[in-house]
Amino acid sequence: MILTDFHIHSNFSDGRHSIPEIVDFYGSRGFGAIAITDHLCEESTFLGKAAAYLERTLTPATFPLYLEILRSEAERARKQYGMTVIAGVEITKNSLSNHRSAHIVGLGVSEFTRADDSIEDILKHLKNQGAVTIAAHPVSTGKLEKQTLHLWDRKEELAPLFDAWEVGSGRHFFEEVARSGLPLVASTDLHRFSQMNGWKTFVHVKKSERKAEAILDAIRSQKVSFHDYHDAIPFPRPALDLFPGAHGTGHLDAVSAASSA
Repeated sequence: MILTDFHIHSNFSDGRHSIPEIVDFYGSRGFGAIAITDHLCEESTFLGKAAAYLERTLTPATFPLYLEILRSEAERARKQYGMTVIAGVEITKNSLSNHRSAHIVGLGVSEFTRADDSIEDILKHLKNQGAVTIAAHPVSTGKLEKQTLHLWDRKEELAPLFDAWEVGSGRHFFEEVARSGLPLVASTDLHRFSQMNGWKTFVHVKKSERKAEAILDAIRSQKVSFHDYHDAIPFPRPALDLFPGAHGTGHLDAVSAASSA
């Protein structure tokens, strides 16, 4: 059984930290596997073009370097920490309407995927790469912030194309998703280290079998359980941190909504 986080952003999109910094942060905390999942936004929409202008998204030009750094850091993580690093993306279809906005996490990617394509074509393209497909934060967080509700509105239609739905996203636990009977996963959606506390997934594989494909297969077969993680290790903060996060007591609390195998 290994502790994992499958939704992490680097400074290749809107995250604060570099991929090497993220690897060291998670590796020093004993995580068995992580996925870097930077935003990959639509190229034709106003919001997508704005993200590209602000350098908050992967593009066809930056994607090869992104994969190259992930491969290099995956090798270092394996040797230095015994941790698996999985290449991922968060396909980002943003709209002014919450019910037209959708984010799709792909784990184990090797090719650029066009976010402008239909959701069905995006999911098929990810699966053709052998990637795991995850519906990111699919229901309302209950806060005054941007929501991505389109996938949940179409859950019956799209369920066969998804390997899992996020039941936990950071500190949010989605009871509606937990009760749905759909396959589940929980991750941080981390953009800065002060967001570390929150829901994580234990993947039930042996430590000797922590290769990426075994971990992805465990998600598909739902050999997972979910835990509310509290970080006990101090980490450096900038002189002025506008997004402070509370430090926890360093424990893992098992909760319901676990589907162990």
